[in-house]
Amino acid sequence: MSGKTITLVITRQKDMSSAPYKETFEIPYRENMNVISALMEIRRNPVNADGKETTAVSWDSSCLEEVCGACSMVINGKPRQSCTALIDQLEQPIRLEPMNTFPVTRDLVVDRSRMFDSLKRVKAWVPIDGTYDLGPGPRMPEPKRQWAYELSKCMTCGVCLQACPNVNSKSEFIGPAALSQVRLFNAHPTGGMHKTERLQTIMDGDGGLTNCGNSQNCVQACPKGIPLTTSIASLNRETTLQSFKNFFGSDNV
Repeated sequence: MSGKTITLVITRQKDMSSAPYKETFEIPYRENMNVISALMEIRRNPVNADGKETTAVSWDSSCLEEVCGACSMVINGKPRQSCTALIDQLEQPIRLEPMNTFPVTRDLVVDRSRMFDSLKRVKAWVPIDGTYDLGPGPRMPEPKRQWAYELSKCMTCGVCLQACPNVNSKSEFIGPAALSQVRLFNAHPTGGMHKTERLQTIMDGDGGLTNCGNSQNCVQACPKGIPLTTSIASLNRETTLQSFKNFFGSDNV
């Protein structure tokens, strides 16, 4: 493969207030390269395709095995993880862009605070009082545990938010990831103590469940194959029942 090269067209941005621009790089080809290894090659020798020295491209990564979700970016028009995007499977020139659903910090690095704030908003955790040992806790029925495990694979990568047309700068929609986590923690034997509060949160105000347009882009883009639209359908049923309870009153909320 001597002499073979890889061409990358990268959308770059110096900081949050700068205008984006494109820069082309050509690097030597190696077998079994992924997008991250290509970016590392540019970092070792930051020279663009015109032979001019430039700054190294900034990007996020951590685990390099599709677990942390940090290396999400738009690759050839599709939001995905760059650690599992193999060069041999991509059409050239390979076009890398940041996920513009989120504020761009620099080059391919984005600020995913919007996503984490949504998880705080819906209390996406199991509440525990104190730091002492509480014991094993209640067990989940096996059928429920199996589908709950699928939801727990979410790595907050932001790909589903990038793919969703309803998540943008003009919308407060919390997105499919946070909604799926509502279903997950509502199903947990201990986390379910905040079920009513979580449902009320996604029912009230702007940015909740009613902002979903059912485009189903999220479930197609999710790198973990999480059944996001199934969660959203389930929450539609749950919030409908909750609205009846709110109207008629119920001791079992």
